Amino acid sequence: MFRSRTMTGMFLVAALGLPLVAAGCSSGGSSTATTASTSSTATTSSSGTKAATGSPITIAYVSSLTGEGASQDGSSPAGFTARLDLQNAEGGIDGHKLVPMIIDDQTNPSGISTAVQSAVSGALGIVSQSPLFFLAAKYPQQAGVPVTGSYDDGPEWGQQPYTNMFASDNGSVNPSYPVNTQIGDFLKAHGGTNLGAYGYGISPSSSRAAIGTSKSFEHAGGTTGVLDTTVPFGGVDFTSAALVAKQHNIDSMVPALDNNSNYALATSLEQAGVKLKTVLFATGYEPDTIGSPVWNTLKGDYFLSLFRPWSLPNAATQQMQAAMEKYAGFTSTQFPTFGQNEAWAGADLMIKGLLLAGPNPTRSAVISKLRGVTSYNVNGLLPVTLDYATNFGKNPPQTCAWIMKAEQSGFTLNSPTPTCGTDLPHTATASGS
Repeated sequence: MFRSRTMTGMFLVAALGLPLVAAGCSSGGSSTATTASTSSTATTSSSGTKAATGSPITIAYVSSLTGEGASQDGSSPAGFTARLDLQNAEGGIDGHKLVPMIIDDQTNPSGISTAVQSAVSGALGIVSQSPLFFLAAKYPQQAGVPVTGSYDDGPEWGQQPYTNMFASDNGSVNPSYPVNTQIGDFLKAHGGTNLGAYGYGISPSSSRAAIGTSKSFEHAGGTTGVLDTTVPFGGVDFTSAALVAKQHNIDSMVPALDNNSNYALATSLEQAGVKLKTVLFATGYEPDTIGSPVWNTLKGDYFLSLFRPWSLPNAATQQMQAAMEKYAGFTSTQFPTFGQNEAWAGADLMIKGLLLAGPNPTRSAVISKLRGVTSYNVNGLLPVTLDYATNFGKNPPQTCAWIMKAEQSGFTLNSPTPTCGTDLPHTATASGS
């Protein structure tokens, strides 16, 4: 199911001058960081930025920089480090400089435990953008380490005893995965009648997303021709799946997969002669998708954007864009990948917790303060406001995202208003109901 470990992405990160820990490797002498030293000052330079001169605070970032997950997250550390760089330019955390610790889990289920334990031993907090984090979430929970980041790996973000975890993109997760109306209503409104839904077998969130999409579409009045929740993680051979889709006459598709699998599936369906009226991808609204070999296949398809697109600017997008141009080498026409957005948001929420925890933050103080936050939206990047004080184990009242359409020369906004949906009462996909 998983390819053998590779070193390719490590050299990429190392070339950026970032400390990297690979799954299966030691953190190289980093000691347990549970609190910041009491010595901290911030001085203002001639350019107006504040230099953080206090003892450093290490924040770990765990993601899949190599292996199958790299197609989704290989470039994601840029969002994480840019947010830390921006904070350091503003004086850090009460004078404490933030130091990134980049950890590659290599998309390897047997190595994720080592990767996360390295983060626990070497950093005050962890930002996760790993599809495998659910396999090792117990280690930071037992050590009392705050974790922020993306909820799309599994249900632990809303399960007891994982109250140390804060999804910066969703707030929390209802572990029963209730059916939501958002995707079904959109597909039906755009001509879909017979759905193909696909998810990874190893990923709880991916497989449940596929089941939820099926039930959402059926609630909107459509039918499900194909529901496949057995796709190997990172799989790209969809020859048989395309034949099944053609036999069942699907005319709409929503794959809850990573980019490489999504595009391989779309290509296979086209080659098999499957005629699709509407396609909605959860990821893929990214610069390198435009003009790629698969771009002609994707034209006319729709893409979710959980974070506010830079083409719809506000103060939050302008802040992020300026930081990515200054610290990550972005051009003025570039926009972030899904992983870079998630990494920025995870870092932003961790920084909020550190600032709230006082001049010498501890792990426990960060957790306590974040659990009291009632209104958070990554400064305006999210279409909804998250409440960490009362919503643990619950989904937000609405699920919303902007939707982009692949046109001839790039992506365009389907609407400046996010498309939203609500959970259907008394539904739960976790039990297959």
